[in-house]
Amino acid sequence: MHSVWLYRSIKWILAGLFLAAGILKLQDLKALTLTIGAFGLVPSPAIEPLAVLLPVVEIVAAAGLILEVRGCLGTITGLILGFIGVLSYGIALGLDIDCGCFGPGDPEGEAFHGLRSALVRDCFMLAGVTFLYGWRFLHPVRFFRPWSRVQRNGIKRKGR
Repeated sequence: MHSVWLYRSIKWILAGLFLAAGILKLQDLKALTLTIGAFGLVPSPAIEPLAVLLPVVEIVAAAGLILEVRGCLGTITGLILGFIGVLSYGIALGLDIDCGCFGPGDPEGEAFHGLRSALVRDCFMLAGVTFLYGWRFLHPVRFFRPWSRVQRNGIKRKGR
């Protein structure tokens, strides 16, 4: 638990997974809207905005995790917990659909065409997030704050 390289490796793997997932989803928003609609959890007017917002949040959170921006690990944790909830709901209903985790053409989705393997993967990602939180608890992290750098260089923001 004391190795900075283990911490960095897990952080980069999680960020890489979320970055790849977000980019692949943005490449085919139509397929993502169909997948979101197939779960039946989101009202029809909200499906398209969610299909755009979700991958953007994944990409921004992944980039923020790499840069150690405060709140990005929490965002990724929330996304994973939300995905686990949706996958569990789909499994409980007996849905036989692709999870849509890595956009259309997801090799896992095509090979297994089920939600259980995606749920297992998300549980492993949650274990990685738990490790990152534990490591941060034992080893304080210096968060990236671009706004404080701007103020130190003599540039003041409006309203201050």
